[in-house]
Amino acid sequence: MTRIALARLAVLAGLLAAWELWASRGNPLLYVPPSRVWPAFVRVVRLEAYPTLLAHFGLTAFEVLVAYLLAVGLGLALGFALGLPRHVGEVYEPILAALYAIPSVVWYPSLMLFFGLGPASKIAFGVLLGFFPIVLAVLAGIRSVDPHLLAVAQAFGAGPGACFVKVILPGITATLVAGLRAGLALTVVGVLVGEILGARRGLGYLINDAYGRFRTADYAALALLALLLVVIVDGAAAWTETRARRWTEGAP
Repeated sequence: MTRIALARLAVLAGLLAAWELWASRGNPLLYVPPSRVWPAFVRVVRLEAYPTLLAHFGLTAFEVLVAYLLAVGLGLALGFALGLPRHVGEVYEPILAALYAIPSVVWYPSLMLFFGLGPASKIAFGVLLGFFPIVLAVLAGIRSVDPHLLAVAQAFGAGPGACFVKVILPGITATLVAGLRAGLALTVVGVLVGEILGARRGLGYLINDAYGRFRTADYAALALLALLLVVIVDGAAAWTETRARRWTEGAP
């Protein structure tokens, strides 16, 4: 494990060195080396560059939370509604997979038209990105449940509710949690992209504003802050996924 960590640090150091060498030779308005990103990041975190950063960040966090809750609710509801009757899931799953394959950004102009430039369009875009992994994970999980287990449970007198709690839910937990993790990451990305493409507030708006004003160092620092947000959220989701897999597999 130590060797892997050292190898990762070596690769990161090499990339930073190459970035520093390449960016230091370019136009400072367009290229920013890592030696300028860190001081800019410190100024951003200390609220020196953007005194209203906390308000923008809070709005983005609120949009992510609402969008993810809606994505989870809609994804679970539709997934179980289509998946529990297996023949229905077999009909609609390819259609949902095809819609998921369409680049989601093509839907954003329509969302802006319907919901405007406010938080509603960003929430809707986050829901759109986070919904599909969740509903597809539910359908895949239900399809992977062994029908013989359901037959045995029913033979011992288990009703639909008991079969769902004792057989289906444990059988789909690992797949479902993986879908919830992917949906969470995509929801965060959807909200940030929506704010970058068109917003008056939010972390994505600040990133776009810094880029438009050629504040390259602040732009990179804000992008780094957004990256940290995604990494922290995905790390928490990964920890939850690992715990769920251990519970499903019966590991201590």
